[in-house]
Amino acid sequence: MAPPRSALDFLDFVNASPTPYHAVHNSIERLAKAGFAPIRERDNWSSTLRPGGKYYMTRNGSTIVAFAIGAKWKPGNPIAMLGAHTDSPCLRVKPVSKKSNVGFMQVGVETYGGGIWHSWFDRDLSIAGRALVKDGKGNFVQKLVKVDRPIIRIPTLAIHLDRSSEFNPNKETELFPIAGMVAAELNRTGKSETPKPSDVKEDSEETFQPLKEITDRHHPYIIELIADHAGVQVADVVDFEMVLYDVQKSCLGGLNEEFIYSARLDNLNMTYCSVMGLINSVSSRSLDDETSIRLITCFDHEEIGSTSAQGANSDLLPAVVRRLSILAGKGHGDSASDKSWEHISSDPEIDLSTAFEQTMAASFLVSADMAHSVHPNYVGKYESNHQPEINKGVVIKINANQRYATNSPGIVLLQEAAKRASVPLQLFVVRNDSSCGSTIGPMLSAKLGVRTLDLGNPQLSMHSIRETGGTYDVEHAIKLFDGYLSHYSDLEAKIFVD
Repeated sequence: MAPPRSALDFLDFVNASPTPYHAVHNSIERLAKAGFAPIRERDNWSSTLRPGGKYYMTRNGSTIVAFAIGAKWKPGNPIAMLGAHTDSPCLRVKPVSKKSNVGFMQVGVETYGGGIWHSWFDRDLSIAGRALVKDGKGNFVQKLVKVDRPIIRIPTLAIHLDRSSEFNPNKETELFPIAGMVAAELNRTGKSETPKPSDVKEDSEETFQPLKEITDRHHPYIIELIADHAGVQVADVVDFEMVLYDVQKSCLGGLNEEFIYSARLDNLNMTYCSVMGLINSVSSRSLDDETSIRLITCFDHEEIGSTSAQGANSDLLPAVVRRLSILAGKGHGDSASDKSWEHISSDPEIDLSTAFEQTMAASFLVSADMAHSVHPNYVGKYESNHQPEINKGVVIKINANQRYATNSPGIVLLQEAAKRASVPLQLFVVRNDSSCGSTIGPMLSAKLGVRTLDLGNPQLSMHSIRETGGTYDVEHAIKLFDGYLSHYSDLEAKIFVD
C-alpha cells in the first residue's frame, strides 16, 4: 500500500524548513498557490478584506496567521481557529561564536528549548536561519539561509576515556561543536577579505562601528557561507540569526513505511497539517454560504514559553481577531466590490462595541501540538487506559490541572467533526505521578476567553534531534482540521454550554 501523498509532501515541507523562518516561507508558498493573498499588520484591513476572501499575514517572519472569510460573515459571528507553533528545540549560534582550542575551530552555541541534547552528538550538522543584509539602497532586508552540507559536529568522548554509566554532558563546555581545523582555515585559498574599519576612508559613514566587525565575532568562513547562500557580498552581511540543524533528510521508515523518521515533528507536523487543513477546507467546500471565518495561526517561541512579540502569549491573535470581529461594520463606498458588505451597516442586531466579545463567546480554538505515543520499552510510564498508538488517529490531550485546556463540550464538538471526516481519535492523560507538559492552548483560552481543545498527532522521541511519527497520521490530522473548519458553523449552535 503506497503511503499517502500528504505524508510525502510533509517530508518535502519539513526538509525545507530547518527554522521557523523557513517554515513560514514554505507555508506561504502553499497558501499563495491556493489563492491566499498577503496582507500586512500595519495596513488598514477594512479597505482590503472582502467576503469570500483568503488572506495571510506574518510577524517577524517566524509567525503566520491565515484565514478565509465566509461570504455571509458579519461582526460578532464565530471564528473557527487552529493554533500550532513553528519552533523546535535546537542549538543557536551565539552572537560571538568564534572560538578555538587545541587546533580546532569551534562555534559557540546556546541551547534553545528543552532538547534531548545528547541526541545532538555525532550528527552531521549545518547552519540555517536568516541574515539581515544591506540591499544597496540604504535598506536592510531579510534573506533566508540554509547551508545544505555538513559543516559542524559535536563529537562524543571515546568510551575508553569515560567509563561513567550516565551520559550527561555539560551544556556550556561539552555541548560544543567543532567546525574545522585552525591550520586548514589558515591555509585555505580563495577566502574573501572583509575591509576593516582602518581600511575605510575617514569621510565614510562606515568609519564608526558600534560593535566589533562581524568577522571578528564569527569565523570568517561561516560569514562567507552565509553571504554566499544569501546571494550577497560578505561586506553586506550586517547580522544574522542561525541555528544548527541535522542535514540528514526526513524519510519514511519501518518495514511497511508506516513511520516518519524526522527532525522537528514537534511541531512542524501540526504546522503543516494546519496549513493544509485550511487550504483543503476552502477547496472542498465553498465559502459562499459560510457565516464564520476559518483561521489558523502558527506561532514562534512556544518551546521557550511563548512570551515574545511573535509568541502565543503576545497580543497577536487577540489583535487579529479583534480586527476581524468588527470587519465591515460600516460601508466602504459605492463601488461594486463594497456592496457585498452593505447589509451589515444597517443590521440593528450588530453592535460594534461588543462584536469582539460576541465573536469570542461563539468561537472555538483547537490547539494543535504533538502528543506522546505509547513507547513499547517504557509502557510503565503511561497510564494504562490512555496509551495512544501511532497511526491510530489524532490524540485529544486532557489534564485536570489545565496544562491542557480540553473539556467535554470541546470533545463532543471535535468528535462530531471527526465523524464527518471519518477520522479516528484517541484520548491521553498523564499518570498522576508524572509531570505534564503544556501548550499554547491554556494561555490563549485565558487571554481570549474562548473555548479550547488540545490535541496532536502521536510521536516517539519528542524533543530529540530525530523523532518518530506516523505516516498515516498526517492524513488523519489534515482531514480532521478540514472537517472542523468546514463544519464549525453548523456544529457550533448544536453544542453550546453558556
